[in-house]
Amino acid sequence: MKTKKLSALIALTIAWSGMATAQEEIIFGISATPNSLQGQSAYEFQRRANEKLGDLGEVKVFDSSQLGKDKDMLQKIRLGTMHITLPSSIMPEIAPEYAIFDLPFLVANRDHLARMDETLFSNTLVPAAEAQGYRPLAVWENGFRQITNNDRPINVPADLEGLKIRTPNSSWRVSMFEEWGANPTPMAFSEVFVALQTGVIDGQENPLTNIAGAKFEEVQEYLSMTGHVYSPAYPTVGIDTFAKLDSKIQTILSETAQEVAVWAREQGASQDDDLLTTLTEAGMQVNQADRAAFVEASKPIYQKFADEVENGQAMIDEALALAGDGS
Repeated sequence: MKTKKLSALIALTIAWSGMATAQEEIIFGISATPNSLQGQSAYEFQRRANEKLGDLGEVKVFDSSQLGKDKDMLQKIRLGTMHITLPSSIMPEIAPEYAIFDLPFLVANRDHLARMDETLFSNTLVPAAEAQGYRPLAVWENGFRQITNNDRPINVPADLEGLKIRTPNSSWRVSMFEEWGANPTPMAFSEVFVALQTGVIDGQENPLTNIAGAKFEEVQEYLSMTGHVYSPAYPTVGIDTFAKLDSKIQTILSETAQEVAVWAREQGASQDDDLLTTLTEAGMQVNQADRAAFVEASKPIYQKFADEVENGQAMIDEALALAGDGS
């Protein structure tokens, strides 16, 4: 009997030891490609977080919509089948306040964004997402969005007339392109290359990092530098799923997400010129759009936000005040 009890005790000790040293596997799913800035940021987060986590856990990134489209992954972080995702333009569908970043030409530059991060994001946007069961940990860069198509250069909004332009699944982005005369076509990012290649759509709009990362230069002729919207990306967790993690893991993930926010802005600024050169050398015809014409045509979008989003005008006023000399 003593031998059996000793054996059972040893087995229990081994099992307990295994449980104590087991790492938490932290699943991070993104829709972007690995060589886009969103992808680079996710892997930089993985590297930094894993250095700090040690035996506590391990972050594993799954890029290119391996774990589903953005909407699917947002559902999964709430259900607990994954831990972190990186939504961008879909966030206004979660909380309308995030449509502040769908207002054309609102963000003057990356310094302006940093000031919005410290105030508007923390005080207004985070609570709005938390009310829906999500917690964005930081504001990362997606970038300033430009328009590509296969028909003609886009200099003024009238040049978009009748063109089928892919947009993210954002009602605000759809409204913007409708206002400019285009035929906006919401579509998951993972489907865009083939849709462009087969002529299902005429063009799309994305930051240079996503255009180059997805190799759209292979299926698009014209690149029009509109810079119409600055799109953040938000490393986001489901509140209930996140709460189940060890408190030390929560702290490490939160702090690392903030660190990577600064890194991502620096990377975005340094990569813009190189990406434009790469796309030009690949054969894309580049033109600088008439900013003033687009700004004038965008006034109804600001009015729509002020009318439809609670405290919308106050949010606009705060964001513009934070622009400083860059506005």
